[in-house]
Amino acid sequence: MRALLLAADSSLAIKMANNIRKIIQSHPFTSTLRPKNPDQWAADRFTVNRTKELRDPSILALGISANITGCRADIIVYDDVEVPNTCNTALKRQDLRERLMESNFILVPGGTQLYIGTPHTYFSIYAEEPRSEIDEEKTFLEGYHRYKKPVLNQRGQSVWPERFSMKEIEYLRAQSGPNKFAAQMMLDPVNIIDGRLDKELLNFYYGRLEYREVQQQISLFLAGEKIVSCSAWWDPAFGSAKGDNSVLAIVFTDDRGNYYLHHIEYIKIEPKPDEDEASLQCHIVSDLAKKYYVPAIMVETNGIGKFLPAILRQNLAKKNVPCAVIEKTSMQAKDMRILESFDAILAARSLYVNESVRQTPFLSEMMEWQPEGKSKDDGLDAVAGALSCEPIRLKRFYHNIRINWKNGGQSYQGETNFDV
Repeated sequence: MRALLLAADSSLAIKMANNIRKIIQSHPFTSTLRPKNPDQWAADRFTVNRTKELRDPSILALGISANITGCRADIIVYDDVEVPNTCNTALKRQDLRERLMESNFILVPGGTQLYIGTPHTYFSIYAEEPRSEIDEEKTFLEGYHRYKKPVLNQRGQSVWPERFSMKEIEYLRAQSGPNKFAAQMMLDPVNIIDGRLDKELLNFYYGRLEYREVQQQISLFLAGEKIVSCSAWWDPAFGSAKGDNSVLAIVFTDDRGNYYLHHIEYIKIEPKPDEDEASLQCHIVSDLAKKYYVPAIMVETNGIGKFLPAILRQNLAKKNVPCAVIEKTSMQAKDMRILESFDAILAARSLYVNESVRQTPFLSEMMEWQPEGKSKDDGLDAVAGALSCEPIRLKRFYHNIRINWKNGGQSYQGETNFDV
């Protein structure tokens, strides 16, 4: 029997291996398993006395980032592979999943995989429902038998009172905060990172963009409100899946000063041998501009965006889309641009988000974003750009009483007793 112990880092895996070694050394029924050769009794790997000569040790303890190519195991134990250091950004979560999938090739036919741990993010590998925001069609541990035991039962009582009294539980809740307590003690996948932007300040709405034409006057309506302006910001990107995303954000504004994030597109393309990637992305952007009656698109020309405006203009002309292309160069730091665009609007609860945005990574970016952090922020950056292009409108208040606070606003009729 060969067991592979994987943890978030090697020190945690070795701790578990040492625990097994001590049991073998101290228990009277297992003393004969200890080998005579000290080389087979190391801290991170050891081999008990066995009848077969195998290349792999009985116990091998490694961190999840270690190279396990060429290993074979009858049992793989994943002990706390999901911790903040392996899941606090989208890139780290993707890397963790890829490494865990690679371990499937280490397992011999008929072997066993055992995951032990607690969730540290909303997009946890332990989630019981697929996350559509990251295009999951099934949970990561689909088909596994689950055993879940939160510290409180359905009646709010401790399931282990001799270890966790209600007083101790309330102390833990107060010290760790509601999110971390829910993740670590109640085993609910929630985001434990305190993001700078509060997702709870968003207003969500259903509905499509309504196009109305009366007496040759065109009007657009969203959620029953008349739209008075629109801004679209495209932050383009090319390259690998682990790089920046190419994102187009479309924001509308009504006459009361409310902002509507109606659509955000994380552009994905299927490579074609007869067309380049830039043209394929411009096709998608042009179609969205036509669909949502976008009057102008701001294209961020920092870096690779220099040549895109010309390609996009040609594409819009071919499709007969009446949309202007405006080149924008961002001189301000990205963190400051995001803060200045979102802070005041969120505080006023003036940002409305279409329900379709839930199916994109935008909300997860918002929950995890911190200034000078390393989390993904491509969607936030595109929306911030669109918001910054919208003029500020004050809400209008109508009263029956007219208050004249300007001295020059009163009328005066003068006598004219002369001829002109």
